[in-house]
Amino acid sequence: MTRQGSRKSVTGDYWQGRLAAARDYHRTAQDALDLASEGRNCAPAGSLAILAAIAYADAITAKKGLVVNQQDHALAPKLLRAVLGNTLPDEQESRFKRFLGKKDEVQYGVRRFAYEDTMRFLADLDQFAQWAEDTLR
Repeated sequence: MTRQGSRKSVTGDYWQGRLAAARDYHRTAQDALDLASEGRNCAPAGSLAILAAIAYADAITAKKGLVVNQQDHALAPKLLRAVLGNTLPDEQESRFKRFLGKKDEVQYGVRRFAYEDTMRFLADLDQFAQWAEDTLR
């Protein structure tokens, strides 16, 4: 594996580990929301959803381009576009950018992440995950 800027070259089977991680983060985010109640800060579930989205994108770029994004998550959508070209649906690119746009706020911010917001966040993740799974088939 070699590093090229914010990209890192990976082996041909690396994507399988990132897909497994994505599924685990996704499942755990849903479990955390299921255990939460109205009025609670659901940032931990939102954080796991963001990690799931990043791992799904890594799985795609690892399988299709033998590279993953490293260090600067803001560049991850550009790498996804570079690897998939015009086959990356604009809707999924926008969805991924929204996840990354909330990363700092959810993971490091002080604002509470409401239950309802997290439900919508996970619904978005479900759609992104379905597209990612289809892309990886």
